[in-house]
Amino acid sequence: QVRLVQFGGGLVQPGNSLRLSCAASELTTTNYAMGWFRQAPGKEREFVAAISRGGSGTYYAGSVKGRFTISRENAKNTVYLQMNSLKPEDTAVYYCAAARAAGVVLVIHDYDYWGQGTQVTVTS
Repeated sequence: QVRLVQFGGGLVQPGNSLRLSCAASELTTTNYAMGWFRQAPGKEREFVAAISRGGSGTYYAGSVKGRFTISRENAKNTVYLQMNSLKPEDTAVYYCAAARAAGVVLVIHDYDYWGQGTQVTVTS
């Protein structure tokens, strides 16, 4: 059974950094494009960042561009989201996802597998 297990997250002050990890089991990440989404209370799940199967292509939501970095380490079947200069509006549950595609995938419904979600809270 395919599983995406997330690590990281927590409570941080504005301006600080966090790194989220997403480890896949029963799934070879080299065959999948990967992405990160987030969902704040009372809001719909939204796209954050995506990376192509090979890692050469990335795409970011405007709200995080320049602050967040998505990367992947296929040898470890793991994808990361490095979040710098965090803001209170980044507070949300973050989800990683895998899509059977080569290029970056931006549409939530195009993803096939999802992680369990991890809470990120940015507050002073």
